[in-house]
Amino acid sequence: MPDSFIVNHDNYTDNYIRDILRSVHSIAIVGASINWKRPSNFVMKYLIQKGYRVIPVNKNSVGDQIYGRNIYPDLSSVKETVDMVDIFRPSKEAPQLAENSILIGAKVFWMQLELRNDRAAKIAEDAGVKVVMNRCPKIEYARLFGELGWSGFNTGVISVKKRRT
Repeated sequence: MPDSFIVNHDNYTDNYIRDILRSVHSIAIVGASINWKRPSNFVMKYLIQKGYRVIPVNKNSVGDQIYGRNIYPDLSSVKETVDMVDIFRPSKEAPQLAENSILIGAKVFWMQLELRNDRAAKIAEDAGVKVVMNRCPKIEYARLFGELGWSGFNTGVISVKKRRT
């Protein structure tokens, strides 16, 4: 990836995230769960409600469906266009998933909250794929498109401590 596209993975600009969320139409969620209590499940539901075409990927749930969508065993089995790959898998799996994302032509490789793998980011970025780490597209969409105010998140404004007046 050209130097002008180097991204600070510790501090994404709102424009960077917003541009990604506006440009993608289809999202493969690797590690999608049929269990409605799992974060991947409610992220998938939310993204579907926002108009994204979401493709669940989970080798342990092949033959099942999530929200009427067939579950694929792996990225290489997905025969439709995938703009973004969002992973709910351990960060040690990220380099291989980044390579698989490149092979299917994804334009964005997204690692969920608490997932960071700089080697995977380099693999993806060297192939011209945008990368996001340690963020959730559901939270970012809500924050950037007026559904959730950023105040109170990561600011110390919301606290269990009683406020002094």
